[in-house]
Amino acid sequence: MELKLTRGTKTEESTIGDLSVNGQWECFILEDKDRGLKQSDTLEAIKAAKDYGKTAIPSGRYEVAITFSNRFQKYLPLVVNVPGFEGIRIHPGNTAADTDGCLLPGQFRSSNMVSGSRKAFGVLFEKLKAAAKKEKIFIEII
Repeated sequence: MELKLTRGTKTEESTIGDLSVNGQWECFILEDKDRGLKQSDTLEAIKAAKDYGKTAIPSGRYEVAITFSNRFQKYLPLVVNVPGFEGIRIHPGNTAADTDGCLLPGQFRSSNMVSGSRKAFGVLFEKLKAAAKKEKIFIEII
């Protein structure tokens, strides 16, 4: 399964983009502020630019696995091997205050928030769980 997150609206607080699943628009995604990091940047450069809990993960292509989250005490999608970041999940939330680099799905958007997050996450998660049974899942963030 191929996910593609195209970052769009960027503010001092957050980044909101469009997520597609196998080429079909799925939902909006809210992240922390995009600081222009790339997966190909050195780890030192990423750490130097990163403001903990206020920085979107580097753009690039990552595998997504469904694993148990000790923090949330349930299974959630994990974005794997993000340089300079740990525990990057896809989970419900509405604003940058609800994320430490994680991806927050939403049905609707405004300048610094998404809404309808639980429903958007539920629909997306069902697709991810079904796909994980038969294929690898990847997300490209641009």
